[in-house]
Amino acid sequence: MKKLIIYSITIISLFTACKDDFLEVTPVDRYSDATVWKDPALITSFVNNIYLGQHYGFQTEMLAALCDVAMSKRLETKAIVNSNINSSYLSVLAPDYWVDSYRNMTWNNLYRNIRACNIFFEKIEESGLEGDEIEKLKGEVHFLRGYFYYWLMSYFGGVPLLDHAYSTSDDLLAPRNSFEETIDFIVADCEAAAVLLPLSGDKARATKGAALTLKSRVLLYAASDLFNSNASWAPEYSNPELVSYIGGDRTVRWQAAKAAAKAVMDLGIYGLYGGTNPASPEEAKDNYINIFLNHGNEEDIFLCYYDNVNRTDWQTPSPGLFNGPNGYHNWGSNTPIGQFVDSFEMIDGTKFDWNNPIHKVAPYENRDPRFYATILYDGAKWRERPADVVSRDPEGIVQTGFYENADGSFRAGLDTRQGPVEDWNGTYTGYYLRKFIDPSIDHQYEKQKLPWRQMRYAEVILNYVEACLELGQEDEAKQYLNMIRSRAGMPTVPANETGEALVERYRNERKIELAYEQHRYFDIRRWMIAPEVLVTVQGVDIRYPFGSESPTYTVVDIDVQERSWKDKSYFLPILLDELNRNEQLIQNPGY
Repeated sequence: MKKLIIYSITIISLFTACKDDFLEVTPVDRYSDATVWKDPALITSFVNNIYLGQHYGFQTEMLAALCDVAMSKRLETKAIVNSNINSSYLSVLAPDYWVDSYRNMTWNNLYRNIRACNIFFEKIEESGLEGDEIEKLKGEVHFLRGYFYYWLMSYFGGVPLLDHAYSTSDDLLAPRNSFEETIDFIVADCEAAAVLLPLSGDKARATKGAALTLKSRVLLYAASDLFNSNASWAPEYSNPELVSYIGGDRTVRWQAAKAAAKAVMDLGIYGLYGGTNPASPEEAKDNYINIFLNHGNEEDIFLCYYDNVNRTDWQTPSPGLFNGPNGYHNWGSNTPIGQFVDSFEMIDGTKFDWNNPIHKVAPYENRDPRFYATILYDGAKWRERPADVVSRDPEGIVQTGFYENADGSFRAGLDTRQGPVEDWNGTYTGYYLRKFIDPSIDHQYEKQKLPWRQMRYAEVILNYVEACLELGQEDEAKQYLNMIRSRAGMPTVPANETGEALVERYRNERKIELAYEQHRYFDIRRWMIAPEVLVTVQGVDIRYPFGSESPTYTVVDIDVQERSWKDKSYFLPILLDELNRNEQLIQNPGY
């Protein structure tokens, strides 16, 4: 798989409003505007720079830690999970947050990238250039503009829709478009992209499948509860059209969502990695692990690489360093919470339950194979310890428990917050993230440079399942849901499972399969279940009695991070600076 190479170029006239005659000299180290738009190679470099605006998910703070599957040890996330952000303070989602986690996804930067897309369309039209490569670039930029608007829509609802590059002479006071208009605009960009893009190619660049998958995701959101509520959760809000459809046929929206997912499936070029019939739970586990430890496979639709050439500071994404156990000199960020760990089914498809005495005595046995591919738990075999720790644990076994001494005191395991190795980085919940992390790398010193999966085929199948369920087509939904479960080594959905139980099974399956892939934050909002699931974090206290290798487990509340919900948190607020700059902007409900 060839990785997208990013070149940095400077286009003088795009970033300056005017110039004096005596300054009209072509710099020897930069390309002029006229030169760029006559040279296909330089135009390609311009588009490459737009790709830099994508969000690369392996950050110190992941979206997973802002919902109900993980928690961060950083205090800055508390305001989000406690619904205390406002138009002056967005916490880690702010454009000036000191850790470069979401900077590309802020209002300002998304619109900066949209402006670059609009500049491209205007300049390429003026250039008169034609040919397959130019048409392909047009398709890529349609996709990228739709992608940036997708993020704006997901965070803010309806937003100003700009289809040309504003200059200093333009009226910059653009009002917000309705949510419906925003969806239509994104879908139109996706459809335009799909016509122009090739069926296959470098998966770090947009293809027809990527454009149709973005359309699938957007139409799935558009049909969901939050966006069809007429903002009933904010009865005092006088502009519900900005955050919801206010009319139309919701069944038609679900049909459109189903058709969009089916269009991707009908391309016939994607499949579930490793097939759907693993020979054993161990093979299913290894298969799920390996989905993410390569540079592209049959399941991948759209990949994103981090710019490791121009950005090499300590914030350079390194999933193992950021998320691995502190007993390996890793940082223990984005740690799985107990409620998420408990949502992995038993291998026979039944629910895990701490009240079941068989489950409680051995909670990490006989679970969904994806549990072992996603979670590092006490007793899990991991990788060799660093040189200064290996003598304490030659086998590389995760230790998040406490061991009783003869005098009744307890010795803390190597990977606890009370342990002897970087105790400030340890987990609060007793768990660490396993998913995405390459065990062959010493993450204390090496950067993992594998791509971030922005889109993969499992999501498309799950989108299709959800639309089928909402349309009452349960047999068809089960057929495709069972494809995901079979690949994971899990039994098929019971034939007699129907209605709300089947919807709950699907939602749990989506949570497990797509965990940490930037879906759950939006899923709990669009399904309007956030008030039910954003509750006090639970973890597990593990104690080994003196002389015993069989621990006892106690579920505990983690009181270091209060979680609560206010309905305003369905959307982010538009920052006060933006409201002050543009008096036509209307704030979201509750802010």
